[in-house]
Amino acid sequence: MLTPMLFSLQLYYAVTVLAFGKPFSNTGQQVQYRRCQEISIPMCKSIGYNMTQMPNQFNHQTQEEAGMEVHQFWPLVEINCSPDLRFFLCSMYTPICIADYPKPLPACRSVCERARAGCAPLMRQYGFEWPPNLDCDKLPVFGQPDQLCMDSNQTEQQQNNNAGSGFGSSSTVRPTGRRPPTLDHHSPSSRFACSCQCRAPFVPVASPDAQVGNVSHCTYPCRGLFMSSENHHFVTFWIGLWAVLCFMSTLVTVLTFLIDMHRFHYPERPIIFLSFCYLMVSGGYLIRLVVGHDPVACDGSAIRTGSSGSGPAAVCTVVFLLTYFFSMASSVWWVVLSLTWFLAAGLKWSNEAISSYSPYFHMFAWALPSVKTVAILALSAVDGDPISGICSVGNTDVSWLRWFVLGPLFAYLVLGVFFLMAGFVSLVRIHHIVKQQQGLSKIEKLEKLMVRIGIFSVLYTIPATILIGCYFYEQHYRVLWEMAITCQGPDCSLATGRAHHQPTKPEFSIAVLKYFMCLVVGITSGIWIWSPKTLDSWKRFCLRLCCCTPASRGDCRTIVGATTHGGKPLYVPTEAIIIKSHTDVSSGAGGASAGGYARHYPVNHL
Repeated sequence: MLTPMLFSLQLYYAVTVLAFGKPFSNTGQQVQYRRCQEISIPMCKSIGYNMTQMPNQFNHQTQEEAGMEVHQFWPLVEINCSPDLRFFLCSMYTPICIADYPKPLPACRSVCERARAGCAPLMRQYGFEWPPNLDCDKLPVFGQPDQLCMDSNQTEQQQNNNAGSGFGSSSTVRPTGRRPPTLDHHSPSSRFACSCQCRAPFVPVASPDAQVGNVSHCTYPCRGLFMSSENHHFVTFWIGLWAVLCFMSTLVTVLTFLIDMHRFHYPERPIIFLSFCYLMVSGGYLIRLVVGHDPVACDGSAIRTGSSGSGPAAVCTVVFLLTYFFSMASSVWWVVLSLTWFLAAGLKWSNEAISSYSPYFHMFAWALPSVKTVAILALSAVDGDPISGICSVGNTDVSWLRWFVLGPLFAYLVLGVFFLMAGFVSLVRIHHIVKQQQGLSKIEKLEKLMVRIGIFSVLYTIPATILIGCYFYEQHYRVLWEMAITCQGPDCSLATGRAHHQPTKPEFSIAVLKYFMCLVVGITSGIWIWSPKTLDSWKRFCLRLCCCTPASRGDCRTIVGATTHGGKPLYVPTEAIIIKSHTDVSSGAGGASAGGYARHYPVNHL
């Protein structure tokens, strides 16, 4: 059905035809009737007319092409910055088509001016100008005799507003009764409104759940996204270098603990478990280096995602478990470490008292990452990283990155720093008390402890803070990076909320820094064992290994009265035997003397 406005236009046209005869072109030839088509663009349906013709004045050959461009203005239409905007835009991109009227029938200049007056100030607030192709001066003025145009029927608009009915056009738009939302170029509606395409290097897929920049059936490529092949090779080398160093450092730390477990007590024992976690994390990176980028992170030409339907491969799942689970567990052990320091320094708990709660520490440190890991697997949120080739979570979905990576890391860091600062303040206070009441030796031991705690805290908090900053940078700009590829055109910046000064791809240096910070804590965790005691522990361990082989017993002596658990004599190297005394000792019972005797070593010191 035609609106009264269109009926008036047709009546005016009918009178013109009756007065002057059939319409003719400028050449005097009778024009061909236009071929109209029904409007299929969702935003332009039910605006007062339902037929249009292509191409339009912007040379869009199909409604699909016109729809991609006109939907860029959907955020402004959605917030209702002007009740005339929707009708004006549709009159430009889907011009009205009347089968027996040959001339264009644009909107009147007053419609454009009202739309511009309502929306242009809001656009300038976010750094955008009114598009030049929508210049109001190019449109005819209402009442111009040689050019018909469409304008609002104010009487009809008021009637429709009062009656609560209308066609939804800008000339008959009713107030919604709710406060229009505030335009925010960071909100999803303003970023995702632009109708875009899955362009290369993104890969079209069959799954509707796969989405890149609000483009469905689209996913990340296996590799080559946002960087050149040379940069990709450098990232592989960079990750391999730090993964090997992290693996070696943490392996030495863990082995030192295993050969001398009695040396490491609470509150510093969580450092050992933190090192073990980074040993596993570096192992996951090394598996990726050995197996390769494609078998781990790729599903054909596309990156491996849970939405692809195939699910992660076994090697991808293993890498995910090693890198994600143990990285989260290391953060929890950092909180436990800070807590135990606070209990020891702030609340004056003894080592034995803290050790009694070790089962709860382990339950807390391993249960929290387990719950998150199971949830990620259940949600099919495991995906590959097209840059590093590591399977983790949040590489292609910003929501998963925020919930499972950025949020937990930030919470663990804040909680750990709180306990750390509280414990460190208590150590400073104790330092003043001991300095006044105790001897110099205790002061030196306390100062060494404070220095070691301070150094390790700095070496953890700085990389953790930088890593969180890298993740925050990534989640903030990733959608804009995606839409810089999927949404191309002169006016796409308005719909995507991307200003001209914002980056269209990630900084390569930040990506490299992120992978370095993922592994550097494992390297620095080894400083806790850098002491002469570590050398002594390894020396005793090597001596025990030396005397465990039958071939080496010629250089060993038997310890008097000492046997192994199997009842066999216990051997130690000759140079390790310490002569305590050569003084004759008289026996009270038999009067026999013993000239020189070997010291009896405790078994746990051999």
